[in-house]
Amino acid sequence: METEVKRLPDQEYRRAIDLSRKIAAKVGTPRFYLERETEVALSRKWLDAEPLVEEALRIVGERGDCLGHGLIHVRKVAIDVGALILIEEGGTPPDARVRRLVFLAHLSGLLHDIRRSEKNHAERGADEAAEILASFPLSDEERAGVTGAIRNYEAFRPFRNDAGPTARLLADALYDADKFRWGPDNFTETIWAMIIPRRIPLQKLLPQFLAGLEGVRKVRESFRTATGREYGPDFIDRGLTIGRRLYEELTADIK
Repeated sequence: METEVKRLPDQEYRRAIDLSRKIAAKVGTPRFYLERETEVALSRKWLDAEPLVEEALRIVGERGDCLGHGLIHVRKVAIDVGALILIEEGGTPPDARVRRLVFLAHLSGLLHDIRRSEKNHAERGADEAAEILASFPLSDEERAGVTGAIRNYEAFRPFRNDAGPTARLLADALYDADKFRWGPDNFTETIWAMIIPRRIPLQKLLPQFLAGLEGVRKVRESFRTATGREYGPDFIDRGLTIGRRLYEELTADIK
């Protein structure tokens, strides 16, 4: 007589994570990181060299992980939003104005999810970011640019409080950098960081999986900057491919 061995939740999670990452490796690296490697590397270098960025990271770290949007997520967003600013603004080497804008972009990326677990989290996050940045050596216009970007980064929401082209670029770049995470990262990192602490069994997750893929698909046409419109759909397409293959293999595994 055959006896079914029930896989424990931790075993299910480990297998699913390993599977998602193997699929992602086959799907390949998003074009943005290959074709814009120089700008991404410079943004990362500046991020790591700025003491005020380190302070913002410390503040975010004290809040703990917010539904899968903790330090790993916000650091990636910060690096990518900085790279987007470098690309959109052009110029080699970047001048002092562009470097300052990249710094503001880094702050917006690090602080954008600081109230992620709350209702109206973008609005609440912008308010808290304003309080945090009150002690930072920024001009009123710079603080408004960072908080305005945070207030306007949610998907499928109309842009509000346009304070001029520079503030609009900052907001659009933050939006796009955050939505890049809806690609491969969504299925190799974010989803697991959200469900594992809640101990949600895969059997409960999978029936909602296809609807979740449809939500990701809708982001594909929403990118705002020229660079985001060029590279964003590639992130989303790769993520959807990973999601579909993961769903097929996990569904077959639990039947």
